[in-house]
Amino acid sequence: MTTAAVLRTRPAPTLDVNLVRLGFAYVGGVCAVLAPFSSVPLEFAVGGAVPWLILRIIGTPATPAALLYFFVWQWLQVFARVPQAWVDGETLSNGLYGPNVTRAYWYMMASLVVLALMFRLVLGNVKPATPAQRTAHYKWQVNDLLRLYIAGSVLGFVVVLAARVVPSAQQPLGALGQVKFVGLFMLFAYVLSTGRGTKVMVGVVLFEIAAGFSGFLSDFRSVFIYLGISTIAARIKWSGTVAVISIIGLMALVTLSLFWTSVKMDYRTFAAQSDESQAIVMPLSDRLAFLGGRALAPNIDLSRTSYQLLIRLAYVDIFGSVIDVQEASPEAMPMRQWREAIGHVLVPRMLFPGKAELSDSEVYTRLARGFTFEDIRMGTSISVGYMGEIFADMGFPGMLVGMAFLGLMIAGVIRLILSFQVPLIMREAIIMAFMSSMATTGVEISLPKVLGAMFMFFIVFVMLNKFLFPKVVKWLDQRSALARLKYS
Repeated sequence: MTTAAVLRTRPAPTLDVNLVRLGFAYVGGVCAVLAPFSSVPLEFAVGGAVPWLILRIIGTPATPAALLYFFVWQWLQVFARVPQAWVDGETLSNGLYGPNVTRAYWYMMASLVVLALMFRLVLGNVKPATPAQRTAHYKWQVNDLLRLYIAGSVLGFVVVLAARVVPSAQQPLGALGQVKFVGLFMLFAYVLSTGRGTKVMVGVVLFEIAAGFSGFLSDFRSVFIYLGISTIAARIKWSGTVAVISIIGLMALVTLSLFWTSVKMDYRTFAAQSDESQAIVMPLSDRLAFLGGRALAPNIDLSRTSYQLLIRLAYVDIFGSVIDVQEASPEAMPMRQWREAIGHVLVPRMLFPGKAELSDSEVYTRLARGFTFEDIRMGTSISVGYMGEIFADMGFPGMLVGMAFLGLMIAGVIRLILSFQVPLIMREAIIMAFMSSMATTGVEISLPKVLGAMFMFFIVFVMLNKFLFPKVVKWLDQRSALARLKYS
């Protein structure tokens, strides 16, 4: 048999964790080649290889696709500081935030590797799904999954209104609102794995982008993330067409991100009719008209906007400031951040309505001795991030113990979700919603919010698994059976 014949019969690779790991191996190789030309060669070369290492650690046949989002997103926030330093023509140590930025970079990379090791420890022996479990959703109908997504969207809207009326129930309501994203993920995965309902999926994507732009924050990114991770969960065959579509999707995300970066300050001021509040007062039609006008007559300084997006993505400098402050004048109360985070979670606001609100900015001012005029002016908060808080309590290498403990808890919840007696695609969707609830802002999220989101999601979704999810699956199965009878 000739080589050409062998190549023709070789099956196309599957888009899964292994293929993504191979892709990051190439990324690591490119970083190694470019590293000698950068201002931070060691950080460039080693940091570029970290995602390959992480995926090598966590990659098993049973690895949920959502773990890619959790780790790659946080790695990107750390690694982005390297190209920023290259653009600035400086090393990590001689920038505005001082010499400890280099230490912060390595501490954060090491923390991600420790998290990966804990995930492998807890999830490494999970049995992979059988082919029947992987394809159990194939018999469903796209219109039924669309109905689930719409029902979840309505529930999400109701949850937002209810949280305004009953602020003490905001946490459980927020966890309940994640049901929308379970439906969104299942719809995407179904269409991608079966090829049925492509027009429906495109319509939902466009709707979610428009809805994301209409808010105060850049929520339009979520639909791209869910679409990408559901593609991996669907385990579609990798081909030239898929590669082209993936590149187009990535370009669309970058373009929209650049557009949002260029208009967000003016848009927020217009939407709130103030530069000191997040309360939207302008009607939706006016907000969309404002954005549409800017899109039709763009005035974007591409170089400046790209740099702004890069420095907004990178989240290492604040950790460097935490190291400066804590080594000069450490916290007087031992383990204060862990104590306050656990205490906050164990005191539910529904039972204790007088519980103090979380203030990331207060922690930032205390641990990093800093503030930003932009965030204060816009009424938003700024966080040192959960890694910075754990370092403030435990130093280094002690913080790695704290990261290991956190990794064991997160992975434990994922293992429990994998035990739910529902089709695999629904479990993948629930895990994605879980990871998103804790890591939407990546390394920026504070320790109390990580623990609070994890604890509340666990409670709410265990109850949903007991009383709702099996009924949803039964309804989907019955609807598909009726459809088969109708057309048989």
